[in-house]
Amino acid sequence: QVQLVESGGGLVQPGGSLRLSCEASGFAFSITAMGWYRQAPGKQRDVVAGITSGGSTNYADSVKGRFTISRDNAKNTVYLQMNSLKPEDTAVYYCHPLGLANWGQGTQVTVSS
Repeated sequence: QVQLVESGGGLVQPGGSLRLSCEASGFAFSITAMGWYRQAPGKQRDVVAGITSGGSTNYADSVKGRFTISRDNAKNTVYLQMNSLKPEDTAVYYCHPLGLANWGQGTQVTVSS
């Protein structure tokens, strides 16, 4: 079955960095586009970044220039490098395979001084 395990979240000060990881299994990861989403308390879940099977990327305007999505098909893992973090980046972050209905448990990112 499809499994998605996010990790790497935590508490960081404004301006700091975190690297999220999502280890996937149970589907053809290397040919599946992947996305990172986030959901803040009381808000809807929004897309943050996406990466195609070929490595093309796209980003929400709010994170362009600060976040970088990447993937390692040999490890079935997608990453999200987050730099220059802001308090408004605080949310639970999820990875999600395009075209599938599955979600992981998410990883909490809190940006606060």
